[in-house]
Formats: sequence, structure tokens, C-alpha cells
Amino acid sequence: MRLRRLELKDAPLMLEWMHDKDVVKDLNTDFASKSLDDCVAFIKSSLNDEKNLHLSITDDADAYMGTASLKHIADGTAELAIVVREEAMRRGYAWFGMEEILKKAFEELNLESVYWCVSRLNHRAVRFYDKHNFHEVKDVPAVALERYLECADLKWYSVLRGDDINIRDKVAGCRVIHIKTIPTVNAGELSYFEATHEIPFDIKRIYYISKVPEGTRRGFHAHKELKQVLFCPYGRIQLVLENKNGREEIELSDPSIGVVIEECTWREMLWLQKDSVLCVAASDFYKTEDYIRDYDEFNEIVRKSHD
Repeated sequence: MRLRRLELKDAPLMLEWMHDKDVVKDLNTDFASKSLDDCVAFIKSSLNDEKNLHLSITDDADAYMGTASLKHIADGTAELAIVVREEAMRRGYAWFGMEEILKKAFEELNLESVYWCVSRLNHRAVRFYDKHNFHEVKDVPAVALERYLECADLKWYSVLRGDDINIRDKVAGCRVIHIKTIPTVNAGELSYFEATHEIPFDIKRIYYISKVPEGTRRGFHAHKELKQVLFCPYGRIQLVLENKNGREEIELSDPSIGVVIEECTWREMLWLQKDSVLCVAASDFYKTEDYIRDYDEFNEIVRKSHD
């Protein structure tokens, strides 16, 4: 995944989501009336726009997947907007775009706050922000409220400089743990966890995956009985988990953060940085028969668990 300046080649795929009723049905702008020429004009104007920053969210092949924006940049604040194509939904592109645009807001533009709003009827957007632990706020700049006077029942969110947007306690129902870490002056940090203390099972096997090229995807399986804790001591890896609780993703980029998987969960891992290392502590020895490698078989098991 990448975040870059909009380019004219993005216009056709930008128009695609604008004319996709499922994508725009809860948005405030009349995107259905937009044309390819409108998209081209928007992209051209964005290149020299000092008050608005519009960037393209792309896949590893540089194909446009959506737009991340900071609008009305002034007085240390800006309004955030994220929209992705249907193809990009539930694949981590929206969250990637949000993380990266917020980094630019605070680290490059030196903003103090970023805010945004969505209609409460836009259940997909509300679900997305709520699951990432963003909370509704009331202290919204008056100038922002004035832009939405004709819009009813909005839910406002904000991020302030210094906020950690990656603090989570669960992903797809799996517990996110904070691995004990001891800093040493001028000599790094030591992180550790202990079986049956921080980890709710005895550890019988530890393995790690290394020397993986950036952009590589691995995993694509679930386990019937095996319990695991996954963590990334070096680099950045996107972990996608799916089970009866839904499908969610989390970026592992902090050695003190781990994810405990205790139920049948499909997992996929995307290497966001070359040579990132994924470590796994497991509750049992390797057993071929415990693996579920067919996605349809996994879905059938999940379906039966709901019956």
C-alpha cells in the first residue's frame, strides 16, 4: 500500500466509486452527477491547492484504491475525509490511508487537531471509526459546524496531536496484549511475556518468519484447536483476522504489542516493510491435521458455530 499525490491516471477509478451507489449513498455530496472531466479537473486543481491536501491510496502495483484528504487546512487544524472503492473495502486500505494522512497532518503540517464527521445513518463508516476506538466529540470548531448546517444527525470525531490511534484491546474479538517492556538507558529495551501469566496457555512451540520481501502476503489459513500469540519484534506487518466476530485488521509495528488467538480464526499477513519479522508462540506442536487451508471450509465451520 502507498499514499501518493493524485495523478491523472486515477480519474477513471475515482469516477468508479463516485458512481457506485453502495459507496456514496450516505455521503453528503452529489457524486452521481460527476463526470470523468470533473475528476480530471479535481486532480489538476489538487496539485497546487495549499488549503487542501488530497492523496491517492494505492495498492502495491500503484493502482488507485481511494482518496485520503485533509481539507480546510488553517489555524493548526484540518478536516479529514477518507473514501475507498468497493474493491478496497475490508482490505485495510481505509485504515492505512487514515494512519498515513494523520502522520502527515501532525508530523509534516504540524497541525494540532484533525476532525471529521459522518452521518449516523452511515452505519458502515460509524462501525469503522468505532471499532478503531475513535469516540464522538462535542468540541468542534464553529467554522466546521457552519459548513454542515443543512446536515442533520452528524457524528463528529477528532484526533489531537499526541493521540495514539493504535491503542486497541481487541481485533476480531482476539485480545490485544501489551508485552512487558523494560527500557535501558542508551541500550535499547527488553520485552518479555510468560506462559500462563500474560499468555492464557502453555507454550509448546515458538517460530518466526523472516527475510520476507515487502508486499508479500502469507498465512491464508486457520486452526481448529491451536492457540497462538503473534507479535512483530521488528518492522511493520498488517495482520488481518476473520472469525465469527467479523473481519478486522491491525498493524503490528511495536515489539510490545501482541495478539492472542484462541478460537478458529482465518489469518492473513501482509509485509508492509522488507525483512519484518513475525514471531508466533503456540499452544501445541506442529500438526498438519489442525490446519484449515480452504477458505470455504473455514466459512462453513464459522457458520455451524452460529447454528
